Amino acid sequence: MASVKFTDCSSSTAAAALLLPSSRYRVRHSVLHSLRSMPLQFAPVKPILLRTTATISHASASPSIVTATNPTAWSPHRKISNHLLLSAMAAETSAKIIDGKSIAKQIRDEITVEISRMKDTVDVVPGLAVILVGDRKDSATYVRNKKKACESVGINSYEVHLPEDSTEQEVLNHISGFNDDPSVHGILVQLPLPSHMNEQNILNSVCIEKDVDGFHPLNIGRLAMRGREPLFVSCTPKGCIELLHRYGVDIKGRRAVVIGRSNIVGTPAALLLQREDATVSVVHSRTNNPEEITRQADIIIAAVGQANMVRGSWIKPGAVVIDVGINPVEDAKSAKGYRLVGDVCYEEACKIASAITPVPGGVGPMTIAMLLSNTLSSAKRMHNYK
Repeated sequence: MASVKFTDCSSSTAAAALLLPSSRYRVRHSVLHSLRSMPLQFAPVKPILLRTTATISHASASPSIVTATNPTAWSPHRKISNHLLLSAMAAETSAKIIDGKSIAKQIRDEITVEISRMKDTVDVVPGLAVILVGDRKDSATYVRNKKKACESVGINSYEVHLPEDSTEQEVLNHISGFNDDPSVHGILVQLPLPSHMNEQNILNSVCIEKDVDGFHPLNIGRLAMRGREPLFVSCTPKGCIELLHRYGVDIKGRRAVVIGRSNIVGTPAALLLQREDATVSVVHSRTNNPEEITRQADIIIAAVGQANMVRGSWIKPGAVVIDVGINPVEDAKSAKGYRLVGDVCYEEACKIASAITPVPGGVGPMTIAMLLSNTLSSAKRMHNYK
């Protein structure tokens, strides 16, 4: 087997509550016509996500998710197992698109309502401070997007932009000032920092009560411990789990594989899945047979920063795929000369998975939405507001 090179994603901030209506769908009996002659008796089916080309009847305009919560409603005289149902309908299914952009918009709308209520009730407006060091265009774009997102929901935004040759102490001084400012409820240091700065020293100096990026070692430690709760969880992995929840993906008891073990995405994603009672494996640069391990997963979270690394052959039919990667690849047809792709080969995966996030438009928008959510939670906690 060819060797695989892993380059774990290093920044969640670089990857740019009401549930979605869980409408009940009924698939016409013709879809399972070929199964009716089989004398089967299996246990009830757990919810799964499918997209079917069969005619469906439904009561709302929600995305066409088939939730197999009651197999007997599909065929009154037989109970069909999850595995058999997937196999029988394989030719009729393609991956449901997990639309992170629309879910992020929904979350922002919810946050806007909460912030308005908080302002009217206790006259408090959440505040987020962002520190940017240097002139990286991508970092400047991320900071600009966060500022716009804050404005869209009513969060006060504070920004410090320091030159590339600033000293580490200057950054620490600004962090100290924001730590002491009661109008600031969240502090974000945009990564990466210039090479002459100690990233850990700077991130550790952020007050844990304002660590809305979830990077502080105490927050990571609490996340890893049973019976303890972190004040904040890293925005990108938190967004991945939120997508699974809002699309009705059952995590409990499932086999999950996280590809990548960075402190910011892979490791906290694995810990979050574990908290959801999944059986979790982490595939990384020293893993033997990563393809074989990944193919066992019901849920895959790919976060290695390598374009199209996860091929269709890595994916078990019916698996749910969350693609964190955002990688530029050359594209002569694009005006920019490149296009963005994920860590998963989308063209292959969408024919095998039951649900998948696109790139762009999947996890990226959720990262910023979770940052806004963390900032609101921080303000509520500081002012004891429910």
